[in-house]
Amino acid sequence: MRRGLAIWSPFAELERIRKEFDRLMEDFLPAVGDGEKVLSPPVDLYETDSEVVLKAELPGIKKEDIDVTIKDNSIHLRAERKEEREEKTEDVHRVERFYGRFERIIPLPVEVKADKAKAQYKDGILELRIPKQKVTKEAKIQIS
Repeated sequence: MRRGLAIWSPFAELERIRKEFDRLMEDFLPAVGDGEKVLSPPVDLYETDSEVVLKAELPGIKKEDIDVTIKDNSIHLRAERKEEREEKTEDVHRVERFYGRFERIIPLPVEVKADKAKAQYKDGILELRIPKQKVTKEAKIQIS
């Protein structure tokens, strides 16, 4: 039996990785309608000198259908957009809006005081402000 060296092709390897990533994303993201993928709502997460701020777009979701908890230094955001039922005699030509439940976990960049968090929901935007935990970066240690 004859053995030789295999020629490595970096482009073939990149293509294999791309296909594997596409397969992973298909398994992870639910498909709706014409196979279009639905992601959870977009968020902005930033910090000021004294707090961490999260803004999440939740259009069409009622305040009562949103649940926010902070645990393990992460924000757990759950919500449900309920389908509006209307009786129509006309044919439906398109349904593109997503209805249902979602859950998203957003890790926080710093330690926070979860019990002091404040949330506000206005015009489809959830704003969560969480004070930072005061952590001393440097401490002088006396040697005895």
